[in-house]
Amino acid sequence: MNLVLADSNELIRLGIRVLVNTELEATIVGEANSNEVLVELLRSFDVDVVVVDFTAKGFNIDVLSEIKRRFPNVRMLAITPEQSATVLVDALRSGITSYVKKDCSFPEILEAVRETNNGNKFFCGTILETIQEANLNVDDIDIDAFSCEAVIISNRESEIITHIAEGFTNAQIAEKLFLSAHTINTHRKNIMSKLGVKNTAGIVMYAVKTNLISPNKFLFTADNEG
Repeated sequence: MNLVLADSNELIRLGIRVLVNTELEATIVGEANSNEVLVELLRSFDVDVVVVDFTAKGFNIDVLSEIKRRFPNVRMLAITPEQSATVLVDALRSGITSYVKKDCSFPEILEAVRETNNGNKFFCGTILETIQEANLNVDDIDIDAFSCEAVIISNRESEIITHIAEGFTNAQIAEKLFLSAHTINTHRKNIMSKLGVKNTAGIVMYAVKTNLISPNKFLFTADNEG
């Protein structure tokens, strides 16, 4: 397992380095204190996992998308201070495989590294709670369905997306908009096709990402429609 540690805090990198060298059969091929250094390391070495705090000084969330695009075989484990649900969802959409907090226990961090290297998702309990409090289920989110291509959504479709994200059923939306349930169902199918998503969670993800709705205010109902 080849790792890169990416954090502007030297003490944090030291702690993870000691932990990895002591407990894992892994090689730390480099350490980065900025986006630029991180990308250069990935160009120079064969890397399996990046352990990154994209919220640290010298980094930002955009580097995650760049890594996903330029180095698709590299898996990313985020280790950051506590963040909002919106930031967590943005990180997942940008390519993060696993996510734990910096105050997690050593065994939990080690397990996160192992599982990420094996291609599995790993989230510490606090991260899962934050996402679930926003009524999003990471197992239902089709991350790969989103792309950077432009999507043209009509005003009516935006209105319906908002109501879906708020947890209203097709029948309830139809009543609100003075349309038939059949028409709403057709709109829903068209919306899912445009967004490239397979379920209601994907529509909710789009609503949160585009600020149609706040992740802290909606009530997500996991219905089976569409």
